[in-house]
Amino acid sequence: MIQSYEEQLAANVYFDRSFKLETAKLLPGEYYVTDRNMMLVTVLGSCVAACVRDPRHGIGGMNHFMLPDSAGDGASPVSNSARYGTYAMEILINQLIKLGARREALEAKVFGGGNVLRGLTIANVGQRNADFVLEFLAAEQIPVRGRDLVGEWPRKVHYFPADGRVLMKKLQPPMHNDTIYVREVEYRSRLVTAKVAGVVELYA
Repeated sequence: MIQSYEEQLAANVYFDRSFKLETAKLLPGEYYVTDRNMMLVTVLGSCVAACVRDPRHGIGGMNHFMLPDSAGDGASPVSNSARYGTYAMEILINQLIKLGARREALEAKVFGGGNVLRGLTIANVGQRNADFVLEFLAAEQIPVRGRDLVGEWPRKVHYFPADGRVLMKKLQPPMHNDTIYVREVEYRSRLVTAKVAGVVELYA
């Protein structure tokens, strides 16, 4: 399978002493899948994370992505942006199936899409991200078992793929600092300049 510059396997894996679990921390543009008892953690501003799992086999994963502001590149902003979101979702689903998940058993929980990025040329980027992930999952007939989308605050999400649990905290001031903003602006700038490296088709 072709892997793009935008979507990468999360490399930050460590042992969390509080939860006593091996943990993968996802940054913007990353994903992680596992069939082991692990925790997946991310902090979301305008980005969204889809937590997708096969409850029958205990296989699950998470991604962290944003639709780019693609206006002015000569393509339709809607269709070009959707390519990135579709790619991020298909990478995650294909990796789950590769580990042994059954396509028809998949279910999802989705988070993020906060209104926290200032100065984007396309307004409501968080809402666009939230709308996209729900529309994609509906089109793929993957049921959404839980969601917490849009609003004013960033979110920290702890996901336990083995049993589907999610612990989520909204990060209100003074925790709402510029770190999330800077990360997402840098990620967005990569999306604007990079290309999706090939087409990924969903496994049947």
